[in-house]
This record gives sequence, C-alpha cells and structure tokens, in this order.
Amino acid sequence: MAHILTAVTGSEADVVPTTRALISVSDKAGIVEFATFLASKNVELLSTGGTAKKLREAGLTVIDVSDYTGSPECLDGRVKTLHPKVHGGLLGVRGHPKHEKEMEEHGIGKIDMTILNLYPFEATVAKGAEFEQCIENIDIGGPSMLRSTAKNHAFTTIVTSPDQYEEVQKVMEEKGGTTLALRKRFAARAFSLSAAYDSAIASWFTGQLGEESPVVARVYKPEFPLKYGCNPQQKPAAISSVLNSKLPFSVLNGVPGYINLLDAANAWQLVKELREATGLAAASSFKHVSPAGAAVAVPLTDVECAAYEVTPDAAAKLTPVALAYLRARNADPMCSFGDFAAVSDEVDEDTALILKKEVSDGIVAPSYTPAALEILKKKKGGKFIILEATAGYDPGAIEYREVYGMTFSQKRNDVVITKDHMKEAVTTKKDLSDGTVRDMIVASICIKYTQSNSVGFAKDGMMVGVGAGQQSRVDCVKLAGRKVCTWYLRQHPKVLGLEFKEGVKRQDRVNARVRYIEGDFTPEEKVRWESQFATVPEPLMEAEKDEFMKAASGVTVSSDAFFPFRDSIDHASKVGVSFVVQPGGSVQDGQVTSACDEYGMSMVFTGVRLFHH
Repeated sequence: MAHILTAVTGSEADVVPTTRALISVSDKAGIVEFATFLASKNVELLSTGGTAKKLREAGLTVIDVSDYTGSPECLDGRVKTLHPKVHGGLLGVRGHPKHEKEMEEHGIGKIDMTILNLYPFEATVAKGAEFEQCIENIDIGGPSMLRSTAKNHAFTTIVTSPDQYEEVQKVMEEKGGTTLALRKRFAARAFSLSAAYDSAIASWFTGQLGEESPVVARVYKPEFPLKYGCNPQQKPAAISSVLNSKLPFSVLNGVPGYINLLDAANAWQLVKELREATGLAAASSFKHVSPAGAAVAVPLTDVECAAYEVTPDAAAKLTPVALAYLRARNADPMCSFGDFAAVSDEVDEDTALILKKEVSDGIVAPSYTPAALEILKKKKGGKFIILEATAGYDPGAIEYREVYGMTFSQKRNDVVITKDHMKEAVTTKKDLSDGTVRDMIVASICIKYTQSNSVGFAKDGMMVGVGAGQQSRVDCVKLAGRKVCTWYLRQHPKVLGLEFKEGVKRQDRVNARVRYIEGDFTPEEKVRWESQFATVPEPLMEAEKDEFMKAASGVTVSSDAFFPFRDSIDHASKVGVSFVVQPGGSVQDGQVTSACDEYGMSMVFTGVRLFHH
C-alpha cells in the first residue's frame, strides 16, 4: 500500500492578502487590465515570455521568472518555471515553523497568486498538427504550477480563466485579499481543468497507438440552475457546459426549463439540417422531445390558407421563415399547443406575429430582428423563452449520457440526409420529382429527431403526421396515419364551413375542428362542444370522410428503420401514400417491395437507420 501523507497545517486565515503574483497566460484577453489592477494594489508581478512582453508594453513593471529564480529559460523554453523558488513559493505552508525556516534558508519568497492558462493542446490537435507538434504543445510547467497553487489553496489563489478576473478584483477590493471560499472554488475548478487536460492528452496519445483510452475525464462547468428536472420532485437540476466550451444557445429572454432545453437541442438540429439539405428556410414545432410538426418554406394553396386561418393575400406576403413555421405549426396544431419552436433563419416580424397569437413556450433561432425581439419579449407576460443559437457551435464527435450510474458514449449521429440518399429506388416505379425528393428529405430528417420507433408522413414540404415512440412499427404507421387523415379532413368543406361564435379562442377552434372530425363525443362533451357554434353543425359522416380521403395522394412516408412486414405499407395505402423511404435491410424487403408495387408506390432505400433515444 502506498504511504499516505499526513496533513501539514499552518496559520489559519480566511482573507489572505496578495503581495506577489506569477502570470503566464496563452489567452491574453483581459490580462493587461487585471495585472494593472494587481499592480495598483502593490502586488509584485512575475511573468514569462510573451506575457511579460505584453505587460511591459502596457507600462507595467514585471520581473522575469528567470531573473527571479536566477536560472535562465532553457531547452527551447521547456524549462521556465520548474524551480524551487517558484514551487517552494507556491507550496510553502504559511505560519508553519519548519516551512518558514526552510524558505528563508533557501531564499524562497512567497507567491500568493498564480494566473495561468495551459498550452492549447486540444486546439493544436484539432488543427491536424503533426504528432511531434502536438507533443510540443503538452504543457508541463503550467499544470505543475496549477496543482501547486491549488493544493496550497489555504494560502494561495489559482486563477485559470479570464472569466474569473472580475470576481477576484471585487473580492480584493471589498476584503483586502482573497477569501478561503473563493480560493477553494478556484482550486476545485483548477483541478478539474487539470483532469480534463490530462484526459485529452491521454485520449489522443492512446488513440495514436490504436488503443482504447484508459480513462475519460469530462469536466463540467455549472452555467445556471433549473427550477427542477423532468418533474418537480427532481431537484436540484442545472445546466452545465463542458469546461472550456460554450453552450449551444444563449438565453435572450425567459427562464428555460429542463424539457424546454431538450426540445430546443433537438428542434434546432432538425431545422439546421433541413436548411442544409434543402436550401429552404425550415421550422419545427416540438413537444416532449419529439416534433409535432416540421416544414420548409413551400407556398400554401388556397384551401390550406382556409384551413390554417390565413388569407391567400397574407400568405403570399409571408417571408420564407414565417411560411415554414406556419406550415410546421399546422401539421398537428392540437399537439403543437404549448410547443417549443425552432427556425433555421433569422426571426423576422412576420414570424414573431405568427408566434404571438399561438400558445407556445419558446423559440430557438440563429438571430432576431429588433422588431421581432420586441414582439416576442412581451409574449406570456414577458416569460416567453427566446434562445439564440451559438454560431459555429461544435458539439464534438462523441456524445455522452449518464443513466442509472452508467455512462454511455457514442459517435453523434451526424449523417445529414440529402438527395444523395434518395437514389436507390427498388420498386418498379422509380421516377421521383424534385418535390418528392424534398418531401423524402423532410420526413427523414424529422424522424431522425423523433423518439423511436418512429414513422413520419410528409406532403408539400411539411410533415402531416408523426408517429413517435411505439414498440410496433405498424402502430407508428397507424398513429401517424390517423394524424394524416385529420390533416386532410381539416380541409373538408364541412370543416371549413364551421360557424363559430364570436370570441371563441383560436386554440379552442383548432380543438373543436379536430373533435368534429373524430366525432366520438360523450353526451356531456357534445353539449359543451355545440355551445361554441352560432349554428350547430351537421355531423361529418364516416362515408363522407372515406369519400374525401379517396382523393388523398402524393404523400411520402419515411421510417427510422426497415419495415419488417408489409402491413405498414397496406395501412399507408389508405392515407394517400405514393412514396416510401426507409433504410432497408430486412429479410422481408422483397415482400415489402412487392406490396409497394401492388399499390403503385415508389420506394427508396437510404441504407441509413435513424433510431433516436
């Protein structure tokens, strides 16, 4: 068993004045201002290389570490701070008789604060540098000083990021030095940074050898607390970023919740990929981490305008992003009640005005016009959540998830479905129009971000039915197929002709139309339903629905995995499906292809499974 050291203690103090600081940073943001503050408090500044040069250029008095230690930098700068006068000054326990005596005997002065960043190893690797250059960017002196300072946090302060400078200044102004509470927090962050840095090196190095990494250290920085997790009893809850990485969104308004942010993460990826794949403005409407609708900007027909309560003239004037959200919201407006929206392009006034009249929790977008932002900030009494996507955000190639004490990791599903995946038509009918390929892409990217098993139906650039989270694939088809029927029947003349009383709210009109189509009222429910109309409508009979649905055609269905039996195709034929897209790969592919041929459908195999959990 390894020998365990006993604690070495000295004089106890909460507030420790700073008389000497060692500064060596690669990220020089704010360092001149911070060093100027320290100098104004009569703190002696030690520094090295480029940092010392920058501070001198700003007019500050700086002592080179080589002059302080009496030992020059050597070995191409590999040895600068690895010296007893540096580490003794950091590690010496203040008020400990033996330490104080030895420091005096060896001429070791106390260093009270270290301000440093580590060499940019990960950035060097990311740029594709050669093995030898990556090795050269492994910091030795920095982590050594970091650990020495953090270990002796009872007396010394370790500062590892520009975002800590302001807090240090405030505490020093108020207290005359740094507090133990601050030093402990900064030490914890420093050790986390050290662990993450060493893990990155170990992962990269073992990867160069073709071996599995012996350890994975992921260090998180808490960003903001959440009211609770999925449920009120799940407290505490918070959002953290990976240390030294940004979050994918910034919060411009409102207070997002746990599920809001899950919706935002999935919804944003969906519209971003739709934009990339189709070149069209895209939108999605999410509820409980699955899309209720998704769409790209395709002009509306007059009948659709009537069904969506927008005049043809107004629809013709809509901007592409507003048009995309109008379509996405009207895929399944009952399920979209209280949605979290995402759009691929800047939110303009048209889009904000559509959102203003809908019941919605929030939105994520790349940017907002000033007018749109003002409209949205007033929604929900100022509580509407507005997120701005971080430009150029890189989530990394590997994603991690903790479940019941296990950590899962996998390569992100970064395949973007495009027209290149729609080339392998396996049915007798093989010709696909540009509009059909677009709908195949819309449906496939939508189900990529839908809880599996999932099946989605698309027409004219929008989802018209999404079936999520069913154990049986044919049940997905039936669930989504019912939504397709509802979408079509909302355009039935009897539905369009419903005469509501003045004052019936928009969402109540939406729900009333859906219940009219479904028709399965209880006696008590029917009384309340009928009270919304100026004239009680005649029932929409099953025969009328069937007759109307006979005209349905041109619908595309996409599945996140192969169809194991032909029953899904049989059911899809009842709701106007003309085109099928799926990964393929089932032993029953031949049977499923024959079923498509029987119904005159075209089917494409993408070769890409899209399970999402």
